[in-house]
Amino acid sequence: MAAITRFEDILAWQKGRELTQLIYRCSRQDDFARDFALKDQIRRASISITSNIAEGFERDGNKEFVQFLSHAKASCGEVRSQLYVAYDERYLDEPEFEDLQNKCREISRLINGFINYLNKSDFRGRKYIRELREPYMVDSQIC
Repeated sequence: MAAITRFEDILAWQKGRELTQLIYRCSRQDDFARDFALKDQIRRASISITSNIAEGFERDGNKEFVQFLSHAKASCGEVRSQLYVAYDERYLDEPEFEDLQNKCREISRLINGFINYLNKSDFRGRKYIRELREPYMVDSQIC
């Protein structure tokens, strides 16, 4: 397994990005596009998946990262719930609904696996490595 050096390396983020593209594509169609409340909410929830993964990663500490991964997983559940509304209102056909549901479940499993890995890891996060390094410069000041 390759080292994760950027949030873009995280498979759950990559799959979340694909999901967001699909959500945008399907919510552009016909009656779905005119249901402004649902369209806006499902788009925001799908964006929240990748945004929380990215923000948590950039926090540089595992405890904070796990918290943000938990938010991302919750947003994935929110998308799944909203897909039921879209399906019930016949904005989505059954194969499209099932495909999107399966993608959400896959992302949730990936996030859950990552949370479990981080919780078992002895590595506390990148921000704690600084304690072992030489002082570093930020805006011409030694930190």
